[in-house]
Amino acid sequence: MDDTAEFLTTIGGVLLFGLLTDFLGRHTFLPRVTLLLLFGLLIGHEGLDLISSVVSERFEIITNIALLMVGFLLGGKLTGESLRSCGSQLFWISVSAVAGTWLAVLLGLLTIGVQLEVAILLACVATATAPAATLDVVVETGSKGRFANLLLEIVAIDDVWALILFAFGVSLVALMMGNEEGAATILSAFWQIGGALLLGLAIGVPAAYLSGRIRPGQPMLIEALGLVFLCGGIAIWLDLSYLIASMVMGSVIVNLARHHDYPFHAIENVDSPMMVIFFVFAGASLELNALVGVGLIGVTYVVCRSAGKLLGAWLGAIWGGSGERVRRWMGLALLPQAGVAIGMALVASTRFPEHRQMLLSVVIGTSIFLN
Repeated sequence: MDDTAEFLTTIGGVLLFGLLTDFLGRHTFLPRVTLLLLFGLLIGHEGLDLISSVVSERFEIITNIALLMVGFLLGGKLTGESLRSCGSQLFWISVSAVAGTWLAVLLGLLTIGVQLEVAILLACVATATAPAATLDVVVETGSKGRFANLLLEIVAIDDVWALILFAFGVSLVALMMGNEEGAATILSAFWQIGGALLLGLAIGVPAAYLSGRIRPGQPMLIEALGLVFLCGGIAIWLDLSYLIASMVMGSVIVNLARHHDYPFHAIENVDSPMMVIFFVFAGASLELNALVGVGLIGVTYVVCRSAGKLLGAWLGAIWGGSGERVRRWMGLALLPQAGVAIGMALVASTRFPEHRQMLLSVVIGTSIFLN
């Protein structure tokens, strides 16, 4: 079987399995995300080894496309109306959950003797929430209403804070390790975040007024995909945070494009199959020896991350004046960890190869338990 045939056959089989997970998800307690991760683990090189290098080598591209779409859709939840109605809750819960998680994981890892540099990096990674997993569960369950909307808004802002914290965390570790480019790394962190904000605005503002004109009020799928790919491509080319750039672009469009009747529905039809492929390939990338090898560090990471999210979200909900339902359940809803955290771990392992095995083993090994 040649490379093209093998690639298409694998993708086709993965997509068809996605239909089965919809059925199983409705009749079991397991969410579709978990089923897809487990299926990926089964067919990956640690299981039946049905995914060849021809397919796995393209995982990074699939990951980027999937997260770009998720960022765009989550940005669409950040409307002026929603920010005005629950701005206090959004700010306090997102900030408190990120700060609480970072502090809990850092202190927990230091307590068991983990090196300070590694503890800082893992604490920064731990603050990220899985936007793809959360969005997929909300769509799968058909959840609507104020809680679901607030959750998606918090996830969007939560990952912005996490990415900002991670950028500066990497810079701090570089300085602590005597990296001569530490100062340049700090400037790079400002560039990645500030540049992403500017790029999202630069593409989002004209797109808000130009899209949805061919079919009045109804942006076409080709328009939505073109904007997402353009934004992502330029962001990666300029070494910016493409997730933040796509979120900003999505938020700008939804707030400025008053002539749109449903500006984000066009891309949702493509987002679903990309999510299926993304989660299966993420599961296939897991290594059983990583799951076994994380040991005490992995357990501490999971426990402290969960405690930090739960306590941080609960305190934030109190400070933001949220109701009892939000106080009780929001922290639990913010527990999933997947694509963004794995992406952060890959970036950190590239910057600090001496810590690569530890970072990837902990983050990838624990991701299957946090969905």
